[in-house]
Amino acid sequence: MKMFIVLVAVLAVALAAPLDEPQNAQILKYENDNIGVDGYNFAYETSDGVSRSEQAELKNPGTEQEALSVRGTITWIAADGVQYTLNYIADENGFQPSGDHLPKA
Repeated sequence: MKMFIVLVAVLAVALAAPLDEPQNAQILKYENDNIGVDGYNFAYETSDGVSRSEQAELKNPGTEQEALSVRGTITWIAADGVQYTLNYIADENGFQPSGDHLPKA
């Protein structure tokens, strides 16, 4: 649960990038498949250049190693007109983002 809260906070910051007129964005695509406690899938795309997809699956159910493994991608156009893409994994190993705009370790 703590990992999910961290993931949501990081993605909220990423989505907070200012856009010219985000209030006028239209939903172009929306898919949602909640498969219960075993995981979920969703994806959306908006007219202002934002798209996001995420999949989650429950790993090792019923064991002490039970963990939700989440994989996703979000793309947005920043105020400077550059398109950014953030790929991420969030699982028992923590939040693992990757993107060309992120510093390399």
